[in-house]
Amino acid sequence: MESSESKRHDLMKKIKDEVVAIKGSALAQERIKNKVYPVIGEGSHFAKIMFVGEAPGKNEAETGKPFCGASGRILDELLASINLPRQSVYVTNIVKDRPTNNRDPLPDEIELYGPFLDRQIDIIQPKVIATLGRFSMVYIMKKFGLDFDLGPISQLHGKKFEANTSYGKVTVVPLYHPAVALYNGGTKGALMKDFQILKEFL
Repeated sequence: MESSESKRHDLMKKIKDEVVAIKGSALAQERIKNKVYPVIGEGSHFAKIMFVGEAPGKNEAETGKPFCGASGRILDELLASINLPRQSVYVTNIVKDRPTNNRDPLPDEIELYGPFLDRQIDIIQPKVIATLGRFSMVYIMKKFGLDFDLGPISQLHGKKFEANTSYGKVTVVPLYHPAVALYNGGTKGALMKDFQILKEFL
């Protein structure tokens, strides 16, 4: 793959255009009806660290930007704790349209939107994929053949798993979703500690 910014930008725009044009998804129909946006992702197309959440929430759908509400403020705080500028990472979700009432994404929705995430990973070629929450942890670990290591996020958060990709090695780091820290202070402490692991990749 060509590594120029313009090439990667064009490939990302193609993904956005395809997501916008989706017709067979109930989530896409809801998006059109509510006049909101799909959330493709945001950040550097050359990011060493890629954060993957599960799906957009209300604020994200209204703006088209990932992690821009209360959980986004937590993410910004976590990034600041390791002096990592948000614009130097890439932030996205598996599912690109908001599930109704912020419910968990359904298996068929993950199956529909997952290939777009796969292409984003191939474009950015991150050294680290930090998963935010249970759904993205399961998706990414299965994608990279780490099924054998899967377990509850309460046991796996903050651990490092090495995997091979088409472009080289990647480290997968499962993390709690920042939204959990909004109502569980202990989780925020764990997130702060887990984020220290990412410093070695800066």
